[in-house]
Amino acid sequence: MAKVISMAEAVDLIQDGMSIMVAGFWGVGTPEKLIDALVAKGTKNLTGIAISTALGEKGIGKLVKNRQFKKVIVSYIGRNPATMQQYEEGTLEIEFVPQGTLAERIRAGGFGLGGILTPTGVGTEIEQGKQRITVDGCDYLLEKPLRADVALLKAAKADLSGNLIYRRAARNTNPIMAAAAKVTIAVADEIVATGMIDPDDVMTPGIFVDYLVQG
Repeated sequence: MAKVISMAEAVDLIQDGMSIMVAGFWGVGTPEKLIDALVAKGTKNLTGIAISTALGEKGIGKLVKNRQFKKVIVSYIGRNPATMQQYEEGTLEIEFVPQGTLAERIRAGGFGLGGILTPTGVGTEIEQGKQRITVDGCDYLLEKPLRADVALLKAAKADLSGNLIYRRAARNTNPIMAAAAKVTIAVADEIVATGMIDPDDVMTPGIFVDYLVQG
């Protein structure tokens, strides 16, 4: 059973220097109130793993703007000028990963795989420093799994066992990140008693969720 905690308690679980996965794409599926609380706390030297750095005033972009990251592992930064500004200043490290590869690396981290093989990036800058493996005459890159200290999720509904439902496209990276962190915190619009969610509707099983926050 997941433990229901306050927003302040959730933020206290995230300490300087930790790695965090932040679900969502341009803020869709991102726990905005938890991000706001983390901005207010000012936790520093974080490593962020997300699809994008979102916008300056939305999603993970607020943490970038507040200079709380030392590194981000992302697929896209183009709509958040602060990301490139800090990169050019040398205050932020960026690891670019193709979006599909990023999702599969997170999935591999969550399910105990040693990595994935993908043809994406073969013969490009993406290949630098990576192992190329040939299978049946085709070349692939070995992409290693990604895990984090904490995953921050946003659900439309949760039950007290931690089972989650997301609203439409807001699920994006939420389910895979739930499995790939040491601690998973889900902010839910609604928290109901165990048994109030039909098992067929569960999108993330409660076994992956450690803490719930009423959002």
